[in-house]
Amino acid sequence: MRTYIALFRGINVGGNNPLPMPYLVRILERLGCKDVKTYIQSGNAVFRTAKTPAKKIAAEISARIFKDHGFKPKVLLLSVSEFEAAIANNPFNTADGKALHFMFLESKPKKPDLAGLTAVKAKSEQFRLNKKVFYIYAPEGIGRSKLVAKVEPAMGVPVTGRNWNTVSKLGALVDQLAGTRG
Repeated sequence: MRTYIALFRGINVGGNNPLPMPYLVRILERLGCKDVKTYIQSGNAVFRTAKTPAKKIAAEISARIFKDHGFKPKVLLLSVSEFEAAIANNPFNTADGKALHFMFLESKPKKPDLAGLTAVKAKSEQFRLNKKVFYIYAPEGIGRSKLVAKVEPAMGVPVTGRNWNTVSKLGALVDQLAGTRG
């Protein structure tokens, strides 16, 4: 069985697309996922499954949520090696869990507009693109960041972001799952 990290985009945010985590766990289990663990209400799950490939699993999850709850969230599935590489390749040396953000991309962008992002970023903001992860260091926060709002259009592929605190917690869940292998 392979372990995956599922990042859901647009659930339980601003009162839209409500999906309590116990329901998400049940959906994943009905799809054959094992040892499902979730973290916070905005849609993060770690699980094991014998199914492949990841894009097919993500599509099945999204379709099942649509069938059961009436909306179709974007689901980005990462293998443990992809997730660990994203952490290992983090270019920013900071312990500020809310200032550092990992923007996970569905695929490697063909023609990212990095110049356009440079033009709109605040002086205090820094960013780096490494394959399928766009890293942002925003010490003043991302709530009003013009850079963050432009990432997905500049990349030309679907994106979902998590701060360092969330990435760290997901890493701990992956480590817990590693102990459940039989």
